[in-house]
Amino acid sequence: MAPSKASSKPAKKATTSKSKAQKPVPAADAGGKAPSFTLPRDGGGTISLQDFAGRKLVLYFYPRANTSGCTKEAIDFSRLKHAFSRADTDILGVSADPVRAQDAFKSKHKLTIALGSDETHKMLEAYGVRREKSLYGRKFLGVVRATFLIGPDQRIARVWPKVTVAGHADAVLAAAKEL
Repeated sequence: MAPSKASSKPAKKATTSKSKAQKPVPAADAGGKAPSFTLPRDGGGTISLQDFAGRKLVLYFYPRANTSGCTKEAIDFSRLKHAFSRADTDILGVSADPVRAQDAFKSKHKLTIALGSDETHKMLEAYGVRREKSLYGRKFLGVVRATFLIGPDQRIARVWPKVTVAGHADAVLAAAKEL
């Protein structure tokens, strides 16, 4: 079960760049220390990396609540929440959506996983998932669907930098069980 305690630690400032494409900072690579964060969360309060100290964490980033791929991914992670829990692993989904959108998304689809809101994009940039995207020839900065498996030592054990939703939650569960 995801912790709901508020943390008094401030979020780590992300380095930002005015360049076109955002690349992951070295700390967001497998083997590196997971960048610290504190975010507003669904239902109120905050959630931080420190809340998961001593446990494994699946940290998955998704572009936007209530879109087809994001909904399927969140439902899959919710479906497997108990299996992840048996593997001593918590799950946190993060997007740039405001908390009220996260709450509506969670309620509408009966999601059982924690959702964080990064409207400031600091965490998204720290993990290297806010990048240039293109849609119908238009370029914009958006959230890339990616997943990080963080070990109990808060080091990044595995990264899925470009996620295909079908079967992804099951693959992450298998990796969490091996860790």
